[in-house]
Amino acid sequence: MTAAAPLLCVQDLHTVFDTRRGPVTAVDHVSFELAHGEILALLGESGCGKSVTALSLMGLIPPRTGRVAGGRMHFDGEELAGADTARLRQLRASAMAMIFQEPSSALNPVLSVGRQVAEAMLCHGKCSKAEVRERVVQLFREVGITEPARRYDSYPHELSGGMCQRVMIAMALSCDPQLLIADEPTTALDVTVQQQILDLLHGLRERRNMAVLLITHDLGVVAENADRVAVMYLGKVVEQAPVAELFAQPAHPYTQGLLASMPDLEHEGAPLTSIAGTVPELHARPPGCGFAPRCPQADARCHMAPPPLITLSAARSVRCWQPLLTTGFA
Repeated sequence: MTAAAPLLCVQDLHTVFDTRRGPVTAVDHVSFELAHGEILALLGESGCGKSVTALSLMGLIPPRTGRVAGGRMHFDGEELAGADTARLRQLRASAMAMIFQEPSSALNPVLSVGRQVAEAMLCHGKCSKAEVRERVVQLFREVGITEPARRYDSYPHELSGGMCQRVMIAMALSCDPQLLIADEPTTALDVTVQQQILDLLHGLRERRNMAVLLITHDLGVVAENADRVAVMYLGKVVEQAPVAELFAQPAHPYTQGLLASMPDLEHEGAPLTSIAGTVPELHARPPGCGFAPRCPQADARCHMAPPPLITLSAARSVRCWQPLLTTGFA
């Protein structure tokens, strides 16, 4: 982390959903920081709480079914936890914005893509009606949309998945946010388009000094694009580290298992390694470490008590009773 105050500081974020079986914790006392101009990756399997963490930050947890039950979310000098709906609406897009996972479902099918981007700019007073079309076309050009003036009047079904994702990025950037949350921004895109989208996000980060919270389950995306990574499992952050250090020496057994499961391109045909077992259901969490039922290193203590957060260095931490031991996944 830099010496300057972080743009975003999350402490003990706790998000709960009400179900027929009772309250279920989806985000379990999550803490992390994000500096200006930094890319932090939230990494983990589907259902580990990555997207719910992002929705909690944006104030988009549906109030009828869930709530932020505790914790602090300090953004650029302002506390988001407990902020009223009107204030959160002002902050969304104008200070922080989110690219949602499925552009095809996030875009309105009966409005042109240009009009949808223009709406955000007009709502936040970023330009007048007379100049909004020109501003949107400029944004389309910046995010690499071909023939941007013509695409303004196109509908989502007339565009490819990659182009729809670029429209979503343009919409997120329309009010010059300081923080961009990208939730699986390359999902369902082919490899070439994925790289184009990631290169675009990198370029925008450099030009705008914009912080990016990158949500993904793709280890390759993390390795090539993030500065730091926070690994999540069963709603908790189990390890945080600079990307190079995490890939060189993972400390948590879950992180070790994820890295071991990557295909070995130097040995074609070699058997793939997998993590035994399945993720426990949220309403049936183990009493000790959430990963203990799947961990080859677990002992009696791991099954009985939640592990402490251990600081390995100024930039590294891990939530484990036995960090950095020889892993059974190797």
